[in-house]
Amino acid sequence: MEIKSLGYRTDLFLLGLGGSEIRDAGPYVVIRTPKNPTFWWGNYLLHRTPLAPGDLVRRAAEFRTEFPDARHLTLGIDTTDGVLTAEGAEAVEQEVKAAGGRVDPSVVMTASTVNAPQRPNTTSTYRFLSTDDDWQQVVDINLATSTMAVDDSHREFTRLKVAHDRELVEAGHGRWFGAFDGDRLQASLGLMFDGKGLARFQTVQTHPDDRNQGIASTLVHQASTYGFENGATTLVMVADPEYLAIRIYRALGFTDSETQLAITIPPAS
Repeated sequence: MEIKSLGYRTDLFLLGLGGSEIRDAGPYVVIRTPKNPTFWWGNYLLHRTPLAPGDLVRRAAEFRTEFPDARHLTLGIDTTDGVLTAEGAEAVEQEVKAAGGRVDPSVVMTASTVNAPQRPNTTSTYRFLSTDDDWQQVVDINLATSTMAVDDSHREFTRLKVAHDRELVEAGHGRWFGAFDGDRLQASLGLMFDGKGLARFQTVQTHPDDRNQGIASTLVHQASTYGFENGATTLVMVADPEYLAIRIYRALGFTDSETQLAITIPPAS
């Protein structure tokens, strides 16, 4: 199936590798992850067209038909320019807000070369993750950096998501990199390959106690170098435009290529 958005195209590629079900339903694509039903962006609809005023009610009903047991509602829009709607943008945004949701734009960044970090970290040890303890520490960092309430449901989602990432690594689709202080994980990220020249970064995380030391930029640079040495010609990174990390990626040579759009309506509290 044709997906215009590089961000969503690589998202679906990685989900498919992990066993998610991806079905073309005509005006939208259904993405379902039975192994992790509370994974919002593993269970969503990707619509092929922007919204018009009044569309949200219909699209929400389609989501509820496809995911009757889901407490969340997540809709992607297959666009590259970040345009939410061809008309009535303010009305559409108000509809999303009135439903308790938000529109989340992300910057899809690419690089065909990278710059050395301006302030490299030389005190940490950088290596691939390999042990059960390494992977458990990835779970711990994900929870420590979460912007959501860390309850039992979120802990289970995180455990299953990291287990999925580990399965991809152990199946040979990529590597997970870590920065360590002794045996303690300070930062981690994944880099997955499509075998056709693209490599997609996954979940760049730095523990709150280890920030502002140049660790993230050094880790991304080392992973990027590994990617180019192992067949990648283009690296893909999806970043929050409001988060400071995007400045690190730009300094390393990543450039803004597209805007990825998502609509999220969290479970009612």
